[in-house]
Amino acid sequence: MSDYAAPANAVLFDVDGTLVDSNYLHIHAWQRAFAEADIPVAAWRIHRCIGMDGTELVKALSGEAPEDVLGQLKDLHSRFYQDTAELLKPLPGALDLIKRVEDLGLQVVLATSAPEDELALLRRVLDSEEVYSAVTSSEDVSTAKPEPDIVNTALERAGVDVDRAVFVGDAVWDVEACVRAELDCIGVLSGGVSRGELETAGAVAVFEDAADLLAHLDTTRIGTLDRLARQ
Repeated sequence: MSDYAAPANAVLFDVDGTLVDSNYLHIHAWQRAFAEADIPVAAWRIHRCIGMDGTELVKALSGEAPEDVLGQLKDLHSRFYQDTAELLKPLPGALDLIKRVEDLGLQVVLATSAPEDELALLRRVLDSEEVYSAVTSSEDVSTAKPEPDIVNTALERAGVDVDRAVFVGDAVWDVEACVRAELDCIGVLSGGVSRGELETAGAVAVFEDAADLLAHLDTTRIGTLDRLARQ
């Protein structure tokens, strides 16, 4: 008989807009970056792209800008975002949610494509290092959401397949990445994307924010994973 114990079922979390109130700081930073590069882009267009792979976001919003300008825009965004770091806060219920998931014996996985410097800020804001079983960043994939690579990497690091996991995210890009990975995705409205858009993209359920999800946890895929683990 083998002594091998299978890894616990896992809940994969996006971070920006899902656990940390950062999306609108990103929008402002990108707005400043485009203005600095003398490329006019309306804020609402930036918002529509938040959560997308950074390189793809810049390409989508800058038109035919040359490669050196694309790099400049990403560097400017990073600098302007860092300038607002003191405004970063956990979203309502975020810390209680991830602690509850851990208490249920499920893995808490940060499945984000944020660059390492931004991820460091987000992790300091959450101040929950003891909870995570695995973490991803932009360095782990060549192209992030809506491509499924970051989701697949997070699943691999957690040691589970899609039948033993669920994703929680706030953006259409999160949902689309999960659909491509064939993983259920729970949506939250705290990133500023509408319920209808998340549902149309394929979210299996949508809640106002982490606190609302926590209040209804037993009715969700997270509750199902907990019950399956205890059978």
